[in-house]
Amino acid sequence: MKESSGKSKNNSEIRIPINSITLEGNLIIPEGAKGIVVFAHGSGSSRHSSRNQYVARELQKEGLGTLLFDLLTADEGRIDMVTAHLRFDIDLLANRLVDVTNWLLNNPDTENLNIGYFGASTGAAAALIAAKEHSKSVKAVVSRGGRPDLAEKALPGVKAPTLFIVGGEDFQVIDMNQWAFDRLTVKEKQLKIVPGATHLFEEAGTLEEVAYLAGEWFKRYL
Repeated sequence: MKESSGKSKNNSEIRIPINSITLEGNLIIPEGAKGIVVFAHGSGSSRHSSRNQYVARELQKEGLGTLLFDLLTADEGRIDMVTAHLRFDIDLLANRLVDVTNWLLNNPDTENLNIGYFGASTGAAAALIAAKEHSKSVKAVVSRGGRPDLAEKALPGVKAPTLFIVGGEDFQVIDMNQWAFDRLTVKEKQLKIVPGATHLFEEAGTLEEVAYLAGEWFKRYL
C-alpha cells in the first residue's frame, strides 16, 4: 500500500484496506496541516466528482488536508450503475466512512490531524451517522445539497459542529434540511441557503460560495 509522506500537496493515490476489500482514494496533506476533511460523495458519484474536487482544492489552499475516496469498490460501482441500490444503502456507506476514519486514526501521516466530514447528497447522511459513531474524533461536519433526513436516528447524537448548505432554488431539499436541522441537538449548527443555486450548484459563483462557507467552518473547528 502506497502511503502519503504528509509533506507535499502533490496528489497521492492510496489504497485503503477495509476488512476484505480495498477502497481507492486521493490523499493530500499540505505541510503544516492541523486538520483533514474526508469527503463522502453523493449518489452515483465517486472521488472523481468535479464539484468535490473543486471544494477539496479550495480547502487545501486554506492549509487543510483532504481525502477523497470511493465509498464503493470498482465491482460494487459497476453493479450500482445498473441497480442504483448501493448508493442509497446509507448504513453501508456510513460503515465504510467509519472504517476509513479508523484507518486515518491509525495512519502515521494522519493520526494527529483533526478530522472533518464533507458530505454531499446521500453522502451527507453517511457523514452524520459516522460523526455520531466517531463523536470523539470528528470535529466538524459540512453537508452540501445533502440528505441529512436519511440519518434521522443519528441526528440527536451528533456532537460535531454541523453546517448544512443548500441551494436557494432546491426547494424540496431545503425542507428536508430544515427538518433534519431541527432535530440536531448540537449547539454549533447552521443552515446556510445559497441564493439562486439549484441542487448541483452549477450556477455561476454558487460552488465558490459553498467552498468559502465550508472553508470557514472547517478552519473554525479543525
